[in-house]
Amino acid sequence: MKIFNWAYGIFKSLDFNNDVASYLNLGVNIIILVVVSYVLDYIFKKAFIIFLAIIAARTKSSFDDFLVANKTAKYLAHLFPLLFIYKTVPVILNNFTYWEYVFEKGVKIYIIILSLWITRSIFNSLRDYLKQKPRFSDKPIDSYIQVIMLFLWLFGIISFVLILFDVSKTTLLTTFGSISAIIILIFRDTILGFVASISVSVNDMVRIGDWITMEKFGADGDVVEINLATVKVRNFDNTTTTIPTYSLISDSFKNWRGMLDSDGRRIKRHILIKANSVRFIQTDELEKFKKIQHLTSYIEHRQADIDKYNANNNIDKSIIVNGRNLTNLGLFRKYINQYILSHPGINKEMQLMVRHLQPTEKGIPIEIYCFSKDKTWLNYEHIMADIFDHIMASMPYFDLEVSELGSASLKTLAE
Repeated sequence: MKIFNWAYGIFKSLDFNNDVASYLNLGVNIIILVVVSYVLDYIFKKAFIIFLAIIAARTKSSFDDFLVANKTAKYLAHLFPLLFIYKTVPVILNNFTYWEYVFEKGVKIYIIILSLWITRSIFNSLRDYLKQKPRFSDKPIDSYIQVIMLFLWLFGIISFVLILFDVSKTTLLTTFGSISAIIILIFRDTILGFVASISVSVNDMVRIGDWITMEKFGADGDVVEINLATVKVRNFDNTTTTIPTYSLISDSFKNWRGMLDSDGRRIKRHILIKANSVRFIQTDELEKFKKIQHLTSYIEHRQADIDKYNANNNIDKSIIVNGRNLTNLGLFRKYINQYILSHPGINKEMQLMVRHLQPTEKGIPIEIYCFSKDKTWLNYEHIMADIFDHIMASMPYFDLEVSELGSASLKTLAE
Protein backbone atom coordinates (compact mmCIF):
# COMPACT_ATOMS: atom_id res chain seq x y z
CA MET A 1 0.00 0.00 0.00
CA LYS A 2 2.82 2.43 0.82
CA ILE A 3 4.17 2.26 -2.71
CA PHE A 4 0.88 3.70 -3.99
CA ASN A 5 0.75 6.50 -1.37
CA TRP A 6 4.14 8.10 -1.97
CA ALA A 7 2.60 11.02 -3.87
CA TYR A 8 0.11 11.59 -1.04
CA GLY A 9 2.93 12.52 1.34
CA ILE A 10 4.40 14.94 -1.17
CA PHE A 11 1.09 16.72 -1.67
CA LYS A 12 0.52 16.88 2.10
CA SER A 13 3.93 18.47 2.51
CA LEU A 14 2.80 21.11 0.02
CA ASP A 15 -0.06 22.05 2.39
CA PHE A 16 -2.88 20.36 0.39
CA ASN A 17 -5.79 19.13 2.50
CA ASN A 18 -6.52 15.40 2.84
CA ASP A 19 -9.20 15.15 0.12
CA VAL A 20 -7.23 17.10 -2.48
CA ALA A 21 -4.06 15.16 -1.67
CA SER A 22 -5.96 11.87 -1.98
CA TYR A 23 -7.40 12.75 -5.40
CA LEU A 24 -4.07 14.09 -6.65
CA ASN A 25 -2.37 10.91 -5.41
CA LEU A 26 -5.02 8.88 -7.24
CA GLY A 27 -4.45 10.86 -10.43
CA VAL A 28 -0.68 10.25 -10.27
CA ASN A 29 -1.20 6.54 -9.65
CA ILE A 30 -3.61 6.27 -12.61
CA ILE A 31 -1.12 8.02 -14.91
CA ILE A 32 1.66 5.66 -13.78
CA LEU A 33 -0.71 2.70 -14.20
CA VAL A 34 -1.56 3.75 -17.76
CA VAL A 35 2.12 4.22 -18.67
CA VAL A 36 3.17 0.88 -17.20
CA SER A 37 0.23 -0.90 -18.87
CA TYR A 38 1.15 0.63 -22.23
CA VAL A 39 4.79 -0.46 -21.83
CA LEU A 40 3.71 -3.98 -20.84
CA ASP A 41 1.35 -4.13 -23.80
CA TYR A 42 4.10 -3.01 -26.19
CA ILE A 43 6.66 -5.47 -24.80
CA PHE A 44 4.34 -8.48 -24.85
CA LYS A 45 3.01 -7.59 -28.30
CA LYS A 46 6.54 -7.54 -29.72
CA ALA A 47 7.37 -10.74 -27.84
CA PHE A 48 4.33 -12.56 -29.25
CA ILE A 49 5.02 -11.38 -32.80
CA ILE A 50 8.66 -12.50 -32.56
CA PHE A 51 7.58 -15.80 -31.03
CA LEU A 52 5.06 -16.46 -33.82
CA ALA A 53 7.63 -15.46 -36.44
CA ILE A 54 10.07 -18.04 -35.02
CA ILE A 55 7.32 -20.68 -35.00
CA ALA A 56 6.37 -19.79 -38.58
CA ALA A 57 9.96 -20.16 -39.73
CA ARG A 58 10.24 -23.62 -38.19
CA THR A 59 6.92 -25.02 -39.33
CA LYS A 60 5.56 -25.76 -42.81
CA SER A 61 2.02 -24.73 -41.91
CA SER A 62 0.87 -21.23 -42.88
CA PHE A 63 -1.67 -21.08 -40.06
CA ASP A 64 0.67 -19.13 -37.80
CA ASP A 65 1.20 -16.58 -40.58
CA PHE A 66 -2.52 -15.96 -40.66
CA LEU A 67 -2.56 -15.58 -36.87
CA VAL A 68 -0.11 -12.70 -37.24
CA ALA A 69 -2.03 -11.22 -40.19
CA ASN A 70 -5.29 -11.25 -38.20
CA LYS A 71 -3.66 -9.54 -35.18
CA THR A 72 -4.08 -12.47 -32.82
CA ALA A 73 -0.72 -11.66 -31.17
CA LYS A 74 -1.86 -8.07 -30.58
CA TYR A 75 -5.05 -9.16 -28.85
CA LEU A 76 -3.28 -11.79 -26.75
CA ALA A 77 -0.74 -9.19 -25.67
CA HIS A 78 -3.59 -7.12 -24.19
CA LEU A 79 -4.22 -9.87 -21.63
CA PHE A 80 -1.05 -9.15 -19.62
CA PRO A 81 -1.56 -5.41 -19.02
CA LEU A 82 -5.23 -6.22 -18.34
CA LEU A 83 -4.17 -8.70 -15.67
CA PHE A 84 -1.81 -6.08 -14.22
CA ILE A 85 -4.61 -3.49 -14.14
CA TYR A 86 -7.06 -5.98 -12.67
CA LYS A 87 -4.71 -6.73 -9.76
CA THR A 88 -3.46 -3.18 -9.21
CA VAL A 89 -6.51 -0.92 -9.46
CA PRO A 90 -8.39 -2.41 -6.46
CA VAL A 91 -5.37 -1.47 -4.36
CA ILE A 92 -5.20 2.03 -5.86
CA LEU A 93 -8.94 2.53 -5.35
CA ASN A 94 -8.96 1.07 -1.87
CA ASN A 95 -10.35 4.29 -0.42
CA PHE A 96 -12.73 4.91 -3.33
CA THR A 97 -15.32 2.16 -2.98
CA TYR A 98 -17.74 3.47 -5.63
CA TRP A 99 -15.05 3.83 -8.28
CA GLU A 100 -13.73 0.38 -7.46
CA TYR A 101 -17.22 -1.00 -8.08
CA VAL A 102 -17.47 0.82 -11.44
CA PHE A 103 -13.96 -0.27 -12.41
CA GLU A 104 -14.74 -3.90 -11.63
CA LYS A 105 -17.68 -3.82 -14.04
CA GLY A 106 -15.58 -2.11 -16.71
CA VAL A 107 -12.81 -4.71 -16.45
CA LYS A 108 -15.28 -7.60 -16.69
CA ILE A 109 -16.86 -6.10 -19.81
CA TYR A 110 -13.45 -5.49 -21.38
CA ILE A 111 -12.44 -9.09 -20.63
CA ILE A 112 -15.53 -10.32 -22.53
CA ILE A 113 -14.84 -8.00 -25.47
CA LEU A 114 -11.19 -8.98 -25.59
CA SER A 115 -12.10 -12.67 -25.47
CA LEU A 116 -14.46 -12.16 -28.40
CA TRP A 117 -11.74 -10.32 -30.36
CA ILE A 118 -9.24 -13.11 -29.74
CA THR A 119 -11.80 -15.76 -30.72
CA ARG A 120 -12.73 -13.82 -33.88
CA SER A 121 -9.09 -13.40 -34.93
CA ILE A 122 -8.43 -17.13 -34.43
CA PHE A 123 -11.53 -18.05 -36.46
CA ASN A 124 -10.56 -15.60 -39.21
CA SER A 125 -7.10 -17.16 -39.31
CA LEU A 126 -8.69 -20.61 -39.52
CA ARG A 127 -10.94 -19.36 -42.35
CA ASP A 128 -8.00 -17.98 -44.36
CA TYR A 129 -6.04 -21.17 -43.76
CA LEU A 130 -8.84 -23.51 -44.83
CA LYS A 131 -9.55 -21.47 -47.98
CA GLN A 132 -6.08 -22.43 -49.19
CA LYS A 133 -6.97 -26.11 -48.97
CA PRO A 134 -8.62 -27.55 -52.11
CA ARG A 135 -10.86 -29.70 -49.92
CA PHE A 136 -12.45 -26.62 -48.32
CA SER A 137 -12.11 -24.07 -51.14
CA ASP A 138 -15.76 -24.45 -52.19
CA LYS A 139 -17.23 -24.54 -48.67
CA PRO A 140 -19.05 -21.49 -47.20
CA ILE A 141 -16.56 -21.14 -44.35
CA ASP A 142 -17.43 -17.44 -43.87
CA SER A 143 -21.02 -18.41 -43.21
CA TYR A 144 -20.05 -21.05 -40.61
CA ILE A 145 -17.81 -18.60 -38.77
CA GLN A 146 -20.41 -15.84 -38.84
CA VAL A 147 -22.99 -18.18 -37.34
CA ILE A 148 -20.61 -19.15 -34.52
CA MET A 149 -19.62 -15.51 -33.90
CA LEU A 150 -23.27 -14.49 -33.89
CA PHE A 151 -23.94 -16.86 -31.00
CA LEU A 152 -20.80 -15.68 -29.18
CA TRP A 153 -21.69 -12.00 -29.58
CA LEU A 154 -25.24 -12.74 -28.41
CA PHE A 155 -23.79 -14.43 -25.34
CA GLY A 156 -21.47 -11.42 -24.87
CA ILE A 157 -24.31 -8.89 -25.11
CA ILE A 158 -26.33 -10.85 -22.56
CA SER A 159 -23.29 -10.87 -20.27
CA PHE A 160 -22.91 -7.08 -20.71
CA VAL A 161 -26.49 -6.54 -19.59
CA LEU A 162 -26.10 -8.87 -16.60
CA ILE A 163 -22.91 -7.09 -15.49
CA LEU A 164 -24.02 -3.50 -16.11
CA PHE A 165 -27.43 -3.68 -14.50
CA ASP A 166 -26.93 -6.52 -12.01
CA VAL A 167 -29.88 -8.31 -13.58
CA SER A 168 -30.54 -11.97 -12.85
CA LYS A 169 -30.66 -14.42 -15.73
CA THR A 170 -34.32 -15.24 -15.04
CA THR A 171 -35.33 -11.57 -15.19
CA LEU A 172 -33.35 -11.05 -18.38
CA LEU A 173 -34.96 -14.04 -20.10
CA THR A 174 -38.41 -12.85 -19.02
CA THR A 175 -37.68 -9.40 -20.46
CA PHE A 176 -36.43 -10.85 -23.74
CA GLY A 177 -39.57 -12.95 -23.98
CA SER A 178 -41.73 -9.87 -23.54
CA ILE A 179 -40.01 -7.88 -26.27
CA SER A 180 -39.31 -10.84 -28.57
CA ALA A 181 -41.68 -9.52 -31.27
CA ILE A 182 -39.76 -6.24 -31.42
CA ILE A 183 -36.43 -8.08 -31.50
CA ILE A 184 -37.63 -10.30 -34.36
CA LEU A 185 -38.82 -7.24 -36.29
CA ILE A 186 -35.53 -5.38 -35.81
CA PHE A 187 -33.32 -8.36 -36.62
CA ARG A 188 -35.60 -9.88 -39.28
CA ASP A 189 -33.01 -9.85 -42.07
CA THR A 190 -30.31 -11.24 -39.79
CA ILE A 191 -32.57 -14.06 -38.60
CA LEU A 192 -33.65 -14.91 -42.15
CA GLY A 193 -30.05 -14.83 -43.31
CA PHE A 194 -29.04 -17.06 -40.41
CA VAL A 195 -31.73 -19.64 -41.22
CA ALA A 196 -30.92 -19.50 -44.94
CA SER A 197 -27.19 -19.83 -44.34
CA ILE A 198 -27.69 -23.01 -42.30
CA SER A 199 -30.10 -24.42 -44.91
CA VAL A 200 -27.74 -23.64 -47.79
CA SER A 201 -24.83 -25.25 -45.96
CA VAL A 202 -26.64 -28.33 -44.68
CA ASN A 203 -28.39 -29.07 -48.00
CA ASP A 204 -25.27 -28.23 -50.04
CA MET A 205 -27.33 -26.00 -52.34
CA VAL A 206 -24.50 -23.66 -53.31
CA ARG A 207 -20.74 -23.81 -52.97
CA ILE A 208 -18.06 -21.23 -53.64
CA GLY A 209 -17.05 -21.63 -57.27
CA ASP A 210 -20.47 -22.86 -58.43
CA TRP A 211 -21.89 -21.35 -61.59
CA ILE A 212 -25.42 -20.18 -60.80
CA THR A 213 -28.09 -18.32 -62.75
CA MET A 214 -30.74 -16.25 -60.97
CA GLU A 215 -32.66 -14.09 -63.41
CA LYS A 216 -34.54 -12.20 -60.69
CA PHE A 217 -31.31 -10.56 -59.55
CA GLY A 218 -29.56 -10.57 -62.93
CA ALA A 219 -26.97 -13.05 -61.67
CA ASP A 220 -25.20 -15.36 -64.13
CA GLY A 221 -21.71 -16.34 -63.07
CA ASP A 222 -19.53 -17.90 -60.39
CA VAL A 223 -20.17 -17.69 -56.65
CA VAL A 224 -17.16 -15.98 -55.03
CA GLU A 225 -18.41 -15.51 -51.47
CA ILE A 226 -21.11 -16.89 -49.20
CA ASN A 227 -21.75 -15.26 -45.85
CA LEU A 228 -24.56 -14.88 -43.36
CA ALA A 229 -26.44 -12.13 -45.19
CA THR A 230 -25.40 -12.22 -48.84
CA VAL A 231 -24.03 -14.34 -51.66
CA LYS A 232 -21.69 -12.60 -54.10
CA VAL A 233 -21.70 -13.70 -57.74
CA ARG A 234 -19.09 -12.59 -60.27
CA ASN A 235 -20.97 -12.46 -63.55
CA PHE A 236 -19.37 -13.39 -66.86
CA ASP A 237 -19.27 -9.70 -67.85
CA ASN A 238 -17.08 -9.14 -64.74
CA THR A 239 -19.80 -7.31 -62.84
CA THR A 240 -20.72 -8.43 -59.32
CA THR A 241 -24.24 -9.26 -58.17
CA THR A 242 -25.11 -9.47 -54.48
CA ILE A 243 -27.98 -11.83 -53.66
CA PRO A 244 -29.63 -12.03 -50.21
CA THR A 245 -28.83 -15.47 -48.80
CA TYR A 246 -32.48 -16.00 -47.92
CA SER A 247 -33.43 -15.69 -51.61
CA LEU A 248 -31.60 -18.95 -52.32
CA ILE A 249 -34.22 -20.87 -50.34
CA SER A 250 -37.25 -18.68 -51.11
CA ASP A 251 -36.75 -18.18 -54.88
CA SER A 252 -35.79 -20.39 -57.78
CA PHE A 253 -32.28 -20.40 -59.21
CA LYS A 254 -30.22 -22.65 -61.47
CA ASN A 255 -27.02 -24.27 -60.26
CA TRP A 256 -24.84 -25.64 -63.07
CA ARG A 257 -22.69 -27.78 -60.77
CA GLY A 258 -24.54 -30.95 -61.77
CA MET A 259 -23.67 -30.35 -65.39
CA LEU A 260 -20.01 -29.65 -64.59
CA ASP A 261 -19.80 -32.79 -62.44
CA SER A 262 -21.47 -34.95 -65.10
CA ASP A 263 -19.88 -36.63 -68.12
CA GLY A 264 -21.10 -34.08 -70.64
CA ARG A 265 -22.73 -30.75 -71.36
CA ARG A 266 -26.06 -30.80 -73.16
CA ILE A 267 -26.52 -29.54 -76.70
CA LYS A 268 -30.20 -28.92 -77.36
CA ARG A 269 -30.89 -26.83 -80.43
CA HIS A 270 -33.15 -27.05 -83.46
CA ILE A 271 -33.19 -25.89 -87.05
CA LEU A 272 -36.32 -24.98 -89.01
CA ILE A 273 -36.96 -26.78 -92.32
CA LYS A 274 -39.25 -25.40 -94.98
CA ALA A 275 -42.26 -27.71 -95.16
CA ASN A 276 -42.54 -27.46 -98.98
CA SER A 277 -38.97 -28.71 -99.41
CA VAL A 278 -39.82 -32.13 -97.90
CA ARG A 279 -40.42 -34.83 -100.53
CA PHE A 280 -40.21 -38.56 -101.29
CA ILE A 281 -36.98 -40.07 -102.64
CA GLN A 282 -37.19 -41.48 -106.17
CA THR A 283 -35.72 -44.94 -106.80
CA ASP A 284 -33.19 -43.57 -109.29
CA GLU A 285 -31.87 -41.20 -106.59
CA LEU A 286 -30.91 -43.93 -104.15
CA GLU A 287 -27.50 -44.57 -105.71
CA LYS A 288 -26.60 -40.92 -105.25
CA PHE A 289 -27.50 -41.00 -101.56
CA LYS A 290 -25.71 -44.34 -101.07
CA LYS A 291 -22.47 -42.54 -101.84
CA ILE A 292 -22.86 -40.64 -98.57
CA GLN A 293 -20.87 -42.92 -96.23
CA HIS A 294 -23.03 -42.33 -93.16
CA LEU A 295 -26.11 -43.48 -95.11
CA THR A 296 -24.85 -46.39 -97.24
CA SER A 297 -25.67 -49.20 -94.84
CA TYR A 298 -28.87 -47.55 -93.61
CA ILE A 299 -30.32 -47.10 -97.13
CA GLU A 300 -29.55 -50.69 -98.10
CA HIS A 301 -31.29 -52.17 -95.07
CA ARG A 302 -34.10 -49.65 -94.94
CA GLN A 303 -34.93 -49.90 -98.65
CA ALA A 304 -34.92 -53.69 -98.46
CA ASP A 305 -37.50 -53.56 -95.66
CA ILE A 306 -39.62 -51.06 -97.59
CA ASP A 307 -39.52 -53.14 -100.81
CA LYS A 308 -40.46 -56.28 -98.88
CA TYR A 309 -43.40 -54.52 -97.20
CA ASN A 310 -44.67 -53.05 -100.45
CA ALA A 311 -44.37 -56.41 -102.27
CA ASN A 312 -46.13 -58.36 -99.51
CA ASN A 313 -49.01 -55.88 -99.52
CA ASN A 314 -49.29 -55.56 -103.33
CA ILE A 315 -48.68 -51.82 -103.20
CA ASP A 316 -49.14 -49.97 -106.52
CA LYS A 317 -45.87 -48.09 -106.88
CA SER A 318 -46.87 -46.37 -110.11
CA ILE A 319 -47.82 -43.54 -107.77
CA ILE A 320 -45.00 -42.81 -105.32
CA VAL A 321 -47.26 -41.78 -102.46
CA ASN A 322 -48.57 -45.36 -102.17
CA GLY A 323 -47.00 -47.65 -99.57
CA ARG A 324 -43.87 -46.90 -97.67
CA ASN A 325 -41.10 -44.63 -99.00
CA LEU A 326 -37.93 -42.91 -97.99
CA THR A 327 -38.06 -39.11 -97.68
CA ASN A 328 -35.29 -36.58 -97.99
CA LEU A 329 -36.04 -35.32 -94.47
CA GLY A 330 -35.90 -38.86 -93.05
CA LEU A 331 -32.53 -39.47 -94.70
CA PHE A 332 -31.33 -36.10 -93.47
CA ARG A 333 -32.30 -36.92 -89.87
CA LYS A 334 -30.49 -40.25 -90.09
CA TYR A 335 -27.45 -38.56 -91.60
CA ILE A 336 -27.31 -35.99 -88.78
CA ASN A 337 -27.64 -38.80 -86.20
CA GLN A 338 -24.77 -40.78 -87.74
CA TYR A 339 -22.64 -37.67 -88.17
CA ILE A 340 -23.03 -36.73 -84.49
CA LEU A 341 -22.20 -40.32 -83.47
CA SER A 342 -18.93 -40.03 -85.40
CA HIS A 343 -18.04 -36.62 -84.01
CA PRO A 344 -15.05 -36.82 -81.59
CA GLY A 345 -16.42 -34.07 -79.33
CA ILE A 346 -19.65 -35.90 -78.48
CA ASN A 347 -20.11 -38.30 -75.56
CA LYS A 348 -21.68 -41.44 -77.10
CA GLU A 349 -22.46 -42.91 -73.67
CA MET A 350 -25.08 -40.24 -72.96
CA GLN A 351 -28.47 -39.56 -74.56
CA LEU A 352 -28.28 -38.77 -78.28
CA MET A 353 -31.14 -38.24 -80.70
CA VAL A 354 -32.35 -36.20 -83.65
CA ARG A 355 -36.10 -35.66 -83.48
CA HIS A 356 -39.11 -33.88 -84.98
CA LEU A 357 -40.80 -31.21 -82.93
CA GLN A 358 -44.32 -29.91 -83.45
CA PRO A 359 -44.47 -28.21 -86.89
CA THR A 360 -45.19 -24.48 -86.72
CA GLU A 361 -45.97 -21.68 -89.14
CA LYS A 362 -42.24 -20.97 -89.14
CA GLY A 363 -41.32 -24.43 -90.41
CA ILE A 364 -40.60 -27.98 -89.26
CA PRO A 365 -38.25 -27.97 -86.23
CA ILE A 366 -35.59 -30.71 -86.26
CA GLU A 367 -33.95 -30.83 -82.83
CA ILE A 368 -30.46 -32.11 -82.11
CA TYR A 369 -30.15 -33.45 -78.57
CA CYS A 370 -26.75 -34.73 -77.37
CA PHE A 371 -23.92 -34.05 -74.91
CA SER A 372 -20.43 -32.73 -75.55
CA LYS A 373 -17.48 -34.33 -73.78
CA ASP A 374 -15.84 -30.98 -73.08
CA LYS A 375 -17.87 -28.88 -70.62
CA THR A 376 -15.72 -25.75 -70.78
CA TRP A 377 -17.87 -22.96 -72.17
CA LEU A 378 -15.52 -21.90 -74.98
CA ASN A 379 -14.83 -25.45 -76.18
CA TYR A 380 -18.50 -26.36 -75.85
CA GLU A 381 -19.47 -23.49 -78.14
CA HIS A 382 -16.83 -24.55 -80.70
CA ILE A 383 -18.15 -28.14 -80.74
CA MET A 384 -21.76 -27.03 -81.13
CA ALA A 385 -20.89 -24.52 -83.86
CA ASP A 386 -18.85 -27.14 -85.74
CA ILE A 387 -21.81 -29.55 -85.75
CA PHE A 388 -24.34 -27.00 -86.90
CA ASP A 389 -22.01 -25.55 -89.54
CA HIS A 390 -21.83 -29.02 -91.07
CA ILE A 391 -25.59 -29.59 -90.77
CA MET A 392 -26.43 -26.31 -92.50
CA ALA A 393 -23.93 -26.98 -95.27
CA SER A 394 -25.30 -30.53 -95.78
CA MET A 395 -28.93 -29.54 -96.30
CA PRO A 396 -28.67 -28.74 -100.06
CA TYR A 397 -27.49 -32.33 -100.72
CA PHE A 398 -30.91 -33.47 -99.50
CA ASP A 399 -32.85 -30.75 -101.37
CA LEU A 400 -33.94 -29.24 -98.08
CA GLU A 401 -34.16 -25.55 -97.29
CA VAL A 402 -33.87 -23.63 -94.06
CA SER A 403 -36.95 -21.66 -93.12
CA GLU A 404 -35.97 -18.00 -93.04
CA LEU A 405 -38.76 -15.66 -92.02
CA GLY A 406 -36.81 -12.61 -93.11
CA SER A 407 -36.24 -13.83 -96.65
CA ALA A 408 -39.85 -15.05 -96.91
CA SER A 409 -41.09 -11.59 -95.94
CA LEU A 410 -38.82 -9.93 -98.51
CA LYS A 411 -40.08 -12.32 -101.18
CA THR A 412 -43.70 -11.46 -100.31
CA LEU A 413 -42.95 -7.75 -100.55
CA ALA A 414 -41.24 -8.20 -103.93
CA GLU A 415 -44.26 -10.01 -105.31
